[in-house]
Amino acid sequence: MAKLEFKVVVNDPEAEPKPRGKQVKVVGKEDLPFDKEAELDRRVRLPVARANPRLLEAVKAAYRIITIRRKVKEGDQVKKLTLHVFVEPDESVPENEVWVNKDLLSSVFNAEEFEADVFRTKAFQLTVEGDNARKFLGKKIKDKVPAAVLQIETMKGLWLEIRGGSDESGFPMRPDIPGPVKKRALLSGPPGFHPREKGERRRKTVRGNTISEDIVQINTKLVKLSQ
Repeated sequence: MAKLEFKVVVNDPEAEPKPRGKQVKVVGKEDLPFDKEAELDRRVRLPVARANPRLLEAVKAAYRIITIRRKVKEGDQVKKLTLHVFVEPDESVPENEVWVNKDLLSSVFNAEEFEADVFRTKAFQLTVEGDNARKFLGKKIKDKVPAAVLQIETMKGLWLEIRGGSDESGFPMRPDIPGPVKKRALLSGPPGFHPREKGERRRKTVRGNTISEDIVQINTKLVKLSQ
């Protein structure tokens, strides 16, 4: 039997929706860990980086998760390459630098040192497996699961509120359809249908509001215990 796992998308509602970021130098280092399968191929954890605590304060990275965004020109097009990392605060790192494993930088950015923007991460995705994945089974949209399932130390005590999800065919979960079912429903709006004309309705295949093993991706947002 295949191991139970879900791709969990985590949204941070307190992060800026369109951050300008802070420009820094990203420097590749050999002494930082890098596991290609865990951090890139299957993404079961965030890569570790090092930065000065004052840089984390400047970008308001409350959970020490930041996004590195580099703009690369390809012909007439400008492409944005991004990497989400978990930061270990280190006073020895200059305030205008972020240190990342050099092999990881080569894999993502095809460079070992470059200028980039960094900012508090708005959303990231991790694969949650085994016992932690089972904590989602039977949960419904708007239910909460402890953020400890992500195994990120700065998120202990927080919760993940389930906002939706989809199965391997991309059929979305709907809050108004009860149970872990798959069915064709007459829809007048999203999720599952975006009408082009006012009053338009169509039958579409969707999933119910309850998570089962057929769900592949779960969309969540971070909430605090008091919420």
